[in-house]
Amino acid sequence: MERWRQRLGSSPWWRGAAAVGAGALPALAFPAPSLWWFAYVALVPWMLLARSAATPRRAALDGWLGGLGFMLAVHHWLLPSLHVFTVVIAALLGALWAPWGWLLRRLLHGVPSAGQAAAALVAVPSAWLMVELVRSWQGLGGPWGLLGSSQWQVVPALRLASVGGVWLVSLLVVTVNTGFTVLVVARGARVPAVAGLVATVTVTGAAWAWAPRPATDGRVRIAVVQPGVVAGADSVARRFDREEELTRRLAGQDVDLVVWGESSVGFDLAERPDLAGRIAALSREVGADVLVNVDARRPAGDGGSTARGIYKSSVLIGPDGPTGARYDKMRLVPFGEYVPARGLLGWATSVGKAAGEDRMRGTRQVVMDVRHGGRDLRVGPLVCFESAFPDMTRKLTRDGARVLLAQSSTSTFQHSWAPEQHASLAAVRAAETGRPMVHATLTGVSAVYGPDGARAGAWLGTSASAARVYEAPTAHGSTLYVRFGDWPVHAAVTVLVVLAAAEAVRWSRRRAAASGLPSAHVWHGR
Repeated sequence: MERWRQRLGSSPWWRGAAAVGAGALPALAFPAPSLWWFAYVALVPWMLLARSAATPRRAALDGWLGGLGFMLAVHHWLLPSLHVFTVVIAALLGALWAPWGWLLRRLLHGVPSAGQAAAALVAVPSAWLMVELVRSWQGLGGPWGLLGSSQWQVVPALRLASVGGVWLVSLLVVTVNTGFTVLVVARGARVPAVAGLVATVTVTGAAWAWAPRPATDGRVRIAVVQPGVVAGADSVARRFDREEELTRRLAGQDVDLVVWGESSVGFDLAERPDLAGRIAALSREVGADVLVNVDARRPAGDGGSTARGIYKSSVLIGPDGPTGARYDKMRLVPFGEYVPARGLLGWATSVGKAAGEDRMRGTRQVVMDVRHGGRDLRVGPLVCFESAFPDMTRKLTRDGARVLLAQSSTSTFQHSWAPEQHASLAAVRAAETGRPMVHATLTGVSAVYGPDGARAGAWLGTSASAARVYEAPTAHGSTLYVRFGDWPVHAAVTVLVVLAAAEAVRWSRRRAAASGLPSAHVWHGR
């Protein structure tokens, strides 16, 4: 151990490598490893490294390199598609953690006092949440890999999500890591560290016992059609044939809605009425509307769109054909569906599989009315990684959606961690909103969750080609997160503003003392 300490202290290269490795550790808490419990200690090595830095600049560098390691580990499955550009993106986003590393050293360097330890317990998690908030902007890649999302299968954590969204779960996970770090470095500050850990457990228990829960009021039967991998030059047509064949098997199973995955239809249905007619015939045969996803070039004017181009659109088709309900995907995948600042970063298309042409965006979210057997069911569709954005499912819920739907395809990353990571996000969105959520894909993983975030049946894995009916409870009422939104983020901003103000006052006093300014009573005499 002493040898490693000497290397870290004497060699910036060893220290840099250690920071990258420490930052990568939390990725093990996400699917596919899904070591959810590891999230509560995974940040400790990174924290210990940053707080031990000899200078504030070195601590900021440790934060940056750790952020690089974290972003690379969580998004490593992008490497075959974006190649070296994945590292460039990770390095740019990793810089967001530089202030976080500086703050760790500022509060926990040397032998911190009880006051410093107490400040760290609120400031360090708040600073982490600011990093998650900034990188959650769609233009920077969106909220993939938020630390709180790693707890998607932990029941108490899902209850916390219903109170403050994934933000509250992230906040408390980092608080626990900070508490353990304080216990390691500051024996004299054990009281605030233990108090912080006890407070975290208390908050979780209170949420479990008293947070309002949407009341279940029935059940919904939704069929997911997953055709599986279909490759080749005519894959679009053969995939449609396979989806048609699987959907016919649902006849007589009394389903409320059939959901196909993202890009399940590769032609504009207005230009291919024969395909629209075939889907309408399926709707009559099965006795339920079919929600498909059209990935094709079409004119402007539908789904809130304003320009001609390639759209990814959720389209509801009933027994008489398209119902007119359409949702155009609003938040596109950077580099996968468009290239940000193409004039500057367009070279990414030459080194990877970045989009050769930018897809078009929709302009508004849509709630669709599904009718089955005289029953009205309002559903809110999303496309692909839009399921990572908590504000989108919150808005759909506030607009009256009783069931949330995400049509997705992770076919490009079939043998990576991406399909399971993506499927897990729907559990968190369901818990946040108190609404069941369906995650339907082309090639897996497809999944359905109840309004509490619990699985409503087994996943359809990446090797499956099947149509499966899921029965999930429906609920009415509202969670605290739907009512009050991202209040943990606002609380974190308040903590950091107060800390910055206190630091400014302290710096001003030190500067005054160092410059030998007269005391306050002399100024008064003048």
